[in-house]
Amino acid sequence: MSTHAMSGTADPLLITPERLSIPMGDGADCPALLYRATDADAPLVLHLHAGAFVSAPGEGVPCVVRLLHSAGAAVMSLLYPLAPEHPFPQAAEAAHAALAHLHKRRRAWAGAASRIFVAGEEAGGNLAAAASLMARDRAGPPLAGQILFSPMLDVCVATASLRRAQAGPVGCRWADGWHDYLPHANDALHPYATPGAAARLAGLPPTLLFSAADDPFRDETTVYASRLRGEGVPVVRLMLPPPTHFPTPFMEAPPPCDPAWVAVARERLRFFMQGLPTEPLKN
Repeated sequence: MSTHAMSGTADPLLITPERLSIPMGDGADCPALLYRATDADAPLVLHLHAGAFVSAPGEGVPCVVRLLHSAGAAVMSLLYPLAPEHPFPQAAEAAHAALAHLHKRRRAWAGAASRIFVAGEEAGGNLAAAASLMARDRAGPPLAGQILFSPMLDVCVATASLRRAQAGPVGCRWADGWHDYLPHANDALHPYATPGAAARLAGLPPTLLFSAADDPFRDETTVYASRLRGEGVPVVRLMLPPPTHFPTPFMEAPPPCDPAWVAVARERLRFFMQGLPTEPLKN
């Protein structure tokens, strides 16, 4: 497994995380950090971090982990295997194995009645969407929803919102990350590698998508939301108030979790994880 940064100090906004080793089913383990909730039977979320498939956030608690925890969830943040040392499908398989383990251990980590979600940002959003597909195709574990922040879903790296961010198919960290994660051309054809292009999205759990006008992945998030709706999946796409500077907040240490969009996102997360209606934001 690739080495990740693991903070040894407690974040001021959260309790000290517990270090876990998650069995992958192939004799290997994957490290994770568990942030317990204070309420019994709180939502239990598998979190998959950003980093363009090749890196992890620095020291401290990732912004999205803080956000999920402050919205009332118990969060297990998986330190999944990184490319290029571990190309597709290793990270996606690790995410699904972690979901299965989370479901098995939910009574000990949150409560027997805890609803299970998968969440991720940037490359982690890709892996969360892939894990949702795998859970559907492999008959479990049951998911109450998927929560994606600015997900990387389009391997072509050619949308208008990416071009406006001066990104493109050559010479940017996201293009390089895709290349390292999918070293063979035919890898991109697999739905678990590029879940936004999967031929069938029906049967996925309710989905909450976060994006913004200044989000480089805004366009692919919009397309994914439209496809989900077209196949009957309950979906809410929230355009957060700018500036969000996505995806920078996902990687900075300490992460800047106090801008205006955080309060908006936290409220909508609470509603979504409680199974309550969540209305789109109007720009």
